[in-house]
Amino acid sequence: MGFARTWAVALVGLDGAMVEVEADIGQTLPAFSIVGLPDAALNEARERLRAAARNSGMPLSPRKLTVNLTPATLPKRGSLFDLAIVLSALQAAGSVPATGRTVFLAELGLDGALRPVRGILPAVMAAVRAGHERIVVFEANAAEAALVPGARVAGYGCLAEVLAAAGADPQELRRPAPAGDPSGAVPSCAAPSAPGPGGPGPGRTAPDGTAAGAAAHTDPDLADVAGQEDGRLALEIAAAGGHHLLMVGPPGSGKTMLAERLPGLLPDLEDDAAMEVTAIHSLGGPAQRRTALIRRPPFEAPHHTVSSAALFGGGTGIPRPGAASRAHRGVLFLDEAPEFDRGVIDALRQPLESGRVTIDRAVASAVYPARFQLVLAANPCPCGQSAGRGADCTCTPRVRRSYFGKLSGPLLDRVDLQISVPKVSYGELASGAGGAEPTAAVAARVAAARGAQAERLRRLGLRTNAELGTVLLHGPLRPPRTVTAPLERAMDRGALTARGHQRVLRVAWTLADLDGRGVPAVDDVDTALYLRSLVPA
Repeated sequence: MGFARTWAVALVGLDGAMVEVEADIGQTLPAFSIVGLPDAALNEARERLRAAARNSGMPLSPRKLTVNLTPATLPKRGSLFDLAIVLSALQAAGSVPATGRTVFLAELGLDGALRPVRGILPAVMAAVRAGHERIVVFEANAAEAALVPGARVAGYGCLAEVLAAAGADPQELRRPAPAGDPSGAVPSCAAPSAPGPGGPGPGRTAPDGTAAGAAAHTDPDLADVAGQEDGRLALEIAAAGGHHLLMVGPPGSGKTMLAERLPGLLPDLEDDAAMEVTAIHSLGGPAQRRTALIRRPPFEAPHHTVSSAALFGGGTGIPRPGAASRAHRGVLFLDEAPEFDRGVIDALRQPLESGRVTIDRAVASAVYPARFQLVLAANPCPCGQSAGRGADCTCTPRVRRSYFGKLSGPLLDRVDLQISVPKVSYGELASGAGGAEPTAAVAARVAAARGAQAERLRRLGLRTNAELGTVLLHGPLRPPRTVTAPLERAMDRGALTARGHQRVLRVAWTLADLDGRGVPAVDDVDTALYLRSLVPA
């Protein structure tokens, strides 16, 4: 009886830390203990792992088995440690040769079948950064793991395959019966691969780190929106510069239609952004087969009853990402914005400025990226009829102020574009069918504007005009004073704050990029001011 070590990864947010899974077999009566800050799922793994090993033909030692997850001060959660624990225990018993620096990331079923786990992409990224290139996962997670450059991934269907590939006697091993699950989440095990040097062989996944390209996407077309010239212009500017947008108008005016068409105007994500977005969805979404990076900007539209934990992230133990982080590099759409809890929606102010969400818990703190475009849609009052002449509105002035007042001034000050979306007339509706400009035409102009921004901002480590800070806007990217004169007058009247001044300049730069000019003109500043003042006070 002896000692052995394998490797796994513990995730805290998107950051992963290497975990040494140490197993020691003593001379005393049977016992199985796991130490090193395991959570409930890990503590419950003991009987599951004994059954999985026994049903795979290679039972764990009947002696006292102690498993230590090092570093002991780092919280460990979830079932992705299952495979590493079993391998270390069998190596300590001398049943399997040592696997060196191979990392094992998979859950085990009672029959020995491997099962998928969340967070494979960020876990493999952490392992490769730490110099652990050989990764063993469930075969349904293998394509996702192979998206990480430098990873040598082997995917298997059951524990028996992993043990045989690691050098165990194949005559002793048993494989689970064919799965009855029609989804194929737990497939039957085929013949195992031959063992490879330093650990399990290549399994059924090519180790070149390649994956299929992104699937084709079909977004709603902007041509379906009738009328709304100001709304269409604001949407194009928001897409071109990454700006936040507020739309206020009566029910049925097209606010939701416009918001749903914003992702279709955005260009595909670049490699680093796509890797970041895919890692968030790997951790925050369901465990599933993922064969390619997420290339389309995500779109999240939580209901107005959403809790703070659901919007920003939370949960017991180490918190998971919320809708704000899942919208990273994409769009977070809050329909009926005044109906959201005041505290929840006001908490958006911090990620709007910093581009990340920090969640503190007793056991750990997690930081998730959250650089999204915020789109707010609101009725002008509870009944929604106070727009225009407001003849049909049944709300008192106090009720109207109270309703729209749920959107705080500091939050609205961070929204670059604030427009009214009026009712669509019958003439606009009748003539709009098929006559409006389609998404493809607008997206081409957006792509050209994004290209101009990339040329100007890449050396500064920025992507869009929405990320421009005060130092740049009052330094190398400051327009001539003759151009900014309207801003000075607006600030003197008290109609614009210092933050508002900065955001108008950002929009002016985007307007210049859309028109193909190298610097904003006074008309760009006037238009940016106009598109920030269309919401009735």
